[in-house]
Amino acid sequence: MSRTNMSEAQAHSSAGLGRWGEAYAANFLEQQGMRIIERNWRCDLGELDIVAVDRSHVVFVEVKTRRDHSRGTPMEAITSVKLQLLRRLAGRWLGEHADAGLRSRIDAIAITRPRSGPTVVQHVRGLE
Repeated sequence: MSRTNMSEAQAHSSAGLGRWGEAYAANFLEQQGMRIIERNWRCDLGELDIVAVDRSHVVFVEVKTRRDHSRGTPMEAITSVKLQLLRRLAGRWLGEHADAGLRSRIDAIAITRPRSGPTVVQHVRGLE
């Protein structure tokens, strides 16, 4: 089964929802003209959800998916501590891929997928 064709039951679990959101975000980014070069890249520091190329940038994309905002919005889950970790992870990735030769930035994709109603996607470019 592909990640984009996950059953509703699988997508309802927390881990399933996260996997669904990452697949949804990758498709969304490709529709925006970005090229996905890595998914779920891991090292001893943690994981980058998506690494993509957007024209002259390597883009490190953090994906947060929620059913509702009862525990805050997806963007609120990207704290200053999380952003600091993302910067370290991006630096590690760039160190291992020195031939990339592109500028870099960190983006976020915030997805709200309620049990009924439309899925809402927010793409924030260049987190500071």
